[in-house]
Amino acid sequence: MKTVDPLYGIAAFLAVAAHESFTAAAEGLGLSRATVSAQVADLERRLGVRLFHRSTRLVRLTPAGQVYRDHLSDLGQRVDLAERAARAEHTAPEGRLRLTAPPDFCQRFLIPWTAEFLSAHPGMRIELDLSNDERNLIEGRFDLAIRGTIAVGPNLVTRALGASPLMTCATPDYLARRGRPILPGDLVGHDLLHFAPLRRGRVWTMTREDEQVAVPILPRLELNDGSALMIAALNGAGICQLPAFVVGDELRAGRLEAVLTDWRAGEVPLHAVYPDNRLIALRVKAFVDFLARKSRRQPDLSGKP
Repeated sequence: MKTVDPLYGIAAFLAVAAHESFTAAAEGLGLSRATVSAQVADLERRLGVRLFHRSTRLVRLTPAGQVYRDHLSDLGQRVDLAERAARAEHTAPEGRLRLTAPPDFCQRFLIPWTAEFLSAHPGMRIELDLSNDERNLIEGRFDLAIRGTIAVGPNLVTRALGASPLMTCATPDYLARRGRPILPGDLVGHDLLHFAPLRRGRVWTMTREDEQVAVPILPRLELNDGSALMIAALNGAGICQLPAFVVGDELRAGRLEAVLTDWRAGEVPLHAVYPDNRLIALRVKAFVDFLARKSRRQPDLSGKP
């Protein structure tokens, strides 16, 4: 069954109604008079009513035509607004941006950066979902996600923002009381604070040159929030292993001290993830470009301990 385009003939009808002339309407639309006449005739057949009184000297709306035009009176304005909104997506970063990101990254970096971005782009609005869960961007209607993984679903693309090394650390007071581990195996005798969402489970893996050691751990405290885990470490609860973007400031201030510094515990990569679309909205591109610039200047996202 052939599908009828519900908009077919409407532009021709509105033009004829405005000019009260098929010839003038055709000139305004850049079409032939025969084409405009045929489109209006097709529209009348589809509706089952006559829209115009026609004579050799004038064209006038019928009562049915008048009612039809009244209901379409704001169509041109709405189409114009829609076109301008679509063009704005690729000419100026405006409108709403909905994104999801890990709470730890948000608190330390993303929220301050977002405030700076909004100050520079007054036409933007941002909705931010703080979560470690891997949201479905399509079903959740997110424009963008910041993730610590490149294992993404189909129809999504990623852009690397940086990588944050995992730092093994504790307070100076805790290390003075319990001793400083010299080798990864020494961690077994310590109170360990574990970040629950780690995919590798309750194992801390550390490398030095060609040597790799996997340390099974029994955490004294396990949390699903890195900032909360850092607070526990700052209160002397034990040794934590967290990315530099969470503990970097505390390490530089001396409130935490790194241990096993000649061993690498890996890193947390950070990526911007968004739907694969050739016509990426300018607001998404502008924000991702901004995040990439800010990340490059941040030593805790350099991938170097």
